[in-house]
Amino acid sequence: MARARRAVPLLLLLLLAVAQLGAPASAAVSPTAPPGGGGGGGGDDDPRCHPSPPRRGAVAVYPSDMAELQFLLNAKFVEAEWFLHAALGRGIDFLDRNLSAGGPPPAGARKASLDFHTTEVAAELGYQEVGHIRAITQSMGGFPRPAIDLSDGRFAAVMDDAMGVRLDPPFDPYASSVNFLLASYILPHITASAAVGISSTLMGYASKRLQASILAVEAGQDAVIRLLLYQRADELVAPYKGHTVAEFTRRISDWRNGLSRCGAKDEGVKVLDRHQGAERRTISNILGAGDDSLGFARTPAEVLRILYGSRNEQIPGGFLPRGGNGTIARGFFQLA
Repeated sequence: MARARRAVPLLLLLLLAVAQLGAPASAAVSPTAPPGGGGGGGGDDDPRCHPSPPRRGAVAVYPSDMAELQFLLNAKFVEAEWFLHAALGRGIDFLDRNLSAGGPPPAGARKASLDFHTTEVAAELGYQEVGHIRAITQSMGGFPRPAIDLSDGRFAAVMDDAMGVRLDPPFDPYASSVNFLLASYILPHITASAAVGISSTLMGYASKRLQASILAVEAGQDAVIRLLLYQRADELVAPYKGHTVAEFTRRISDWRNGLSRCGAKDEGVKVLDRHQGAERRTISNILGAGDDSLGFARTPAEVLRILYGSRNEQIPGGFLPRGGNGTIARGFFQLA
């Protein structure tokens, strides 16, 4: 009997070993190992790889969210066409004709004379804008691309207005890499501040997620352009003797502030006084921000005043000669 009792544990151990040898590989994963295999990477079914589920009863998208996010398309179309044409000599329709929804092609857009690295940056930013347009359109609905003016004359008028003098020769945004970067400086800040501005009005969890995702990339675009310009901050912009890159950015920022009519929400890449810099300690201003280094926010009305160049959201012009599209932009016409 004693011998039989001793044989029982041995038999159980043998059966357990056989069962482990025949078990599926996934069953042999250590309980402390992350799901989805080795190397610390989680699989698609790992809940830690996905956002936390919304609270019970939460709504993904509210009707009012759609109009707010669609509004961003006006600036997105301008940016996409600007970057793509400057880098590639062709725009949105070459990549996906459906995204423009039958809207007219941009006027005056053409390939810029850029060095290799600036071409790479411009193309990447343009492709990113195409992705943003697709994301907004597929999740929130869209509208036809508005009429857009990207002619050298349009940018020359902006620079004359910003510098407070008629530049001779007229500023050509397509003539060189530095001119292209100065012209590009005008745009991503507008969209980034618009994305910040609508954040408090969004209520749906999917809407907020889309807005935050767009803002993350848009702010990065603005930072990249500002950094490239800061690296040239003390260079003179040829052939305009006495005018540096830093001065151009400061004047453009002041121009945007003046058009928006809502105070100082913009600064150049190099401030004149350290008290204007981060924690009042820097003259570099690569990431333009307000108090406590928080991002600037602009309302849709402010955004249109800048894009129209008219200081009035009810009077089209500038980069959007026939006005923006969508419920919000068109709504201002009804108030006129």
